[in-house]
Amino acid sequence: MAPYWSDHWGNPSSRQHRQGLTAAAAVALARRQIAETLGVDSDRLIFTSGATEANNLALLGHARAQGCGHLISVTTEHHAVLDPLAQLQREGFQVSLLEPQPDGLIKPSQLAAAITPETRLVSVMAANNEIGVLQPLKELAAICRDREIVLHSDAAQAFGHIPLEPDNLGLDLVSLSAHKLYGPKGIGALLIREGVRLQPLQWGGGQEADLRAGTLPTPLIVGFAAAVQEAMADRDERHTRLAGLRDQLWNGLNDQLPAVERNGAAAPRLAHNLNITLPGMSGSRLHRSLRPHLACSSGSACSNGAPSHVLQALGRSRADAEASLRLSLGRGTTPAEIEQAIASIVEAVAAQQS
Repeated sequence: MAPYWSDHWGNPSSRQHRQGLTAAAAVALARRQIAETLGVDSDRLIFTSGATEANNLALLGHARAQGCGHLISVTTEHHAVLDPLAQLQREGFQVSLLEPQPDGLIKPSQLAAAITPETRLVSVMAANNEIGVLQPLKELAAICRDREIVLHSDAAQAFGHIPLEPDNLGLDLVSLSAHKLYGPKGIGALLIREGVRLQPLQWGGGQEADLRAGTLPTPLIVGFAAAVQEAMADRDERHTRLAGLRDQLWNGLNDQLPAVERNGAAAPRLAHNLNITLPGMSGSRLHRSLRPHLACSSGSACSNGAPSHVLQALGRSRADAEASLRLSLGRGTTPAEIEQAIASIVEAVAAQQS
């Protein structure tokens, strides 16, 4: 990214001089590199400021292009999906939210039963950001395709961690984020199937196929593509290694804390996510005692400390949602750190019980 902050500082939309052409070439290459990992043409990829903007463009953009209708999603979606849907509801659209099973998954039959003749759009995330479960997108897409309904998926948590082939899955709109796969914050993308109508959220320059006006941040785009390539290079090995470490973490906690409960299905799920509940514990005391030892949370980064709506949708009480830990593993996580995490959590629980 470094040369595009300084030496190659041109605006990629200014192609009348060398600096602009250099930036434009870097953006085009990055777009192609990201698109190739998804198995799609690069002209279907629109850069955004992140998955939140991509979600807004997909949901608000398509619904408003339709003008009216019925929208379906899931109660355990990220607020970057739920809040745009709430806005569309205020604008007169009908919105239905499916309740997941206790394991966090929805059944294709639930979606089929919720569809009406007015249904225009369905949004289901690929991998849940809090509990890591992987929804059955291919089966859901088949239902939508049979009824000519557009299917959007927030794939921010999935891209770079599991195989993601939007066309093979049958997805029409896919939201992506760079920083979920070690890329820079402030850049993401929306993948759009040809023929899907969208209304832009902002106007002002015609960039990104007239769907997203504004000067493109060349360094962030270059960094996004570089992170994608690195993620693809070690994705399978990383998945296997982190799944082993996650199981080490779960088994160690389960052995020493028999009351611990795992949130979300054991499979299919992301390899680097574990979400647990420690029933009967004080959530505030638990997190306070762990803060010096672990970077963990009870919900998403957007919850501002409020009890997780995802866990409550799974049937957890407010108290149990607060007494939950969302634990993430990464490239640098070691077996020794897993053992340290187990010891810290066990010690924090013992301190409350004494």
